[in-house]
Amino acid sequence: MISASARLLRLISLLSARPSWTCGELADQMEVTERTVRRDIAKLRELGYGVESDPGPWGGYRLRPGARVPPLVLDDEEALAVAVGLREAALSGVLGGDQAALSALLKLRQVLPRQIADRLSGMDAALVHTPRPDEPQIASGVLLELAGACRRGERSRLSYRDREGRATVRDVDPYRLVHTGRRWYFVARDVAKGEWRTFRADRVGRLQPTGRPVDIVDPPDPALLVSRSIATGAYPLYVTIRLPLPMRQARRLIPATVGTHRSEGGDATIVVIGGPDADGLARYLLSLATPLRVLAPDDVRAALLRRTRELYEDNVDGQPRA
Repeated sequence: MISASARLLRLISLLSARPSWTCGELADQMEVTERTVRRDIAKLRELGYGVESDPGPWGGYRLRPGARVPPLVLDDEEALAVAVGLREAALSGVLGGDQAALSALLKLRQVLPRQIADRLSGMDAALVHTPRPDEPQIASGVLLELAGACRRGERSRLSYRDREGRATVRDVDPYRLVHTGRRWYFVARDVAKGEWRTFRADRVGRLQPTGRPVDIVDPPDPALLVSRSIATGAYPLYVTIRLPLPMRQARRLIPATVGTHRSEGGDATIVVIGGPDADGLARYLLSLATPLRVLAPDDVRAALLRRTRELYEDNVDGQPRA
């Protein structure tokens, strides 16, 4: 005879499979009496499942969506499908800045049966995520490792390669993962320097737990820290401009990951933007298609004037310049 716990799992699976069942249909499917079905329904309700019923001989049972999520029963194929879907959602950033997909994938992988976990690992090795041309590849296993360290709150040894390709090893206190829409960033406290740092996840070689728990005190806003880190990265040249826009509109026009903003009264904002060279910065400023004033440096102002003049001359009489 099937055990009571296995019978309850089977009952949950049946109730999840279609909108409504009569008591007789459930009894036939489970090969038990209708009295047993009613007793098991009562047990599910005690466990927090919202099982509704309609009275009468033609009434039936159905699961009611509730505010509390009870234990979810998935068969092997369903569990694999959910894990693959969460993997792709985490890598693509389709859910935006939150980490719901990554967190759910981490929880699911911890409880998957061995045979399903092995199949998922095999798929991870075979599937390739195609990024945009300027987006680096990153394996879901690395993201899971970083997410797990953040959840555990455990000091870890980070093997990392910087933008110059230099390899370093340092102890860090993991805090959060941040997705910017282009890349994943790992936010952690550098223990030796006593500073909060951001690390590009695609440059992480290994993260090894040390077994020492840490208590994060007064952590920074991780999204703001990443935005500032990106905007103030090591660029060869910076331009300072004045936009005749309040801060909120200026940030919508130039994201915090591109420039740093400072309000100048209520109707203007000063923005500092880094770039590869004067001409590249001039092209970016033209692409904003908004009034602005270049405050410094002179070579960016000259490049902007040159490009504006060329654009004007190409269009003033409808004939291209010789």
